[in-house]
Amino acid sequence: MARGQQNDVDGNSAGTAPADLRRFAVALRRTIGEVNRLSHGFALAQGLHPTDVQALSFVLDSAEPPTPGMLRDHLGLTSGAVTACLDRLEKAGHIRRTRDSADRRVVHVHYAEDARAVARAHFLPLAQAAERTRARFDDAELAVVQRYLDALNAELGELRVPRR
Repeated sequence: MARGQQNDVDGNSAGTAPADLRRFAVALRRTIGEVNRLSHGFALAQGLHPTDVQALSFVLDSAEPPTPGMLRDHLGLTSGAVTACLDRLEKAGHIRRTRDSADRRVVHVHYAEDARAVARAHFLPLAQAAERTRARFDDAELAVVQRYLDALNAELGELRVPRR
């Protein structure tokens, strides 16, 4: 792209977005919006802040129980805001915190087992919709979709969230 050239919200040079690329960008934003709508509904039903649900997702998806510092980095929050978030989640029964046995200064965040059932019940329609959709694609198509999502998530993971 030439220096000084502006990109539109779809990542294209202003005014030159191919129709297919624009349709793709709109569909992606719509998907994100629908998932956010369901997540906000869960937050409301549980008396949580939408950021709390983002924290729960991070805890659920982490290979190992994350630390508050990992949450801070992922969410772009201050240490105090992460502590407040974890306090709310713990009070609501969604997480538990444990100290590392080797270094008692290190805290790990765990998704509470009882809370998983609550989340599963709320997000069951999302899982069912995803399964109905997945069933309409063959293995080769799904492999391409998976590769795209993995690459997109890797790219998005490299973006740094400004601290709030």
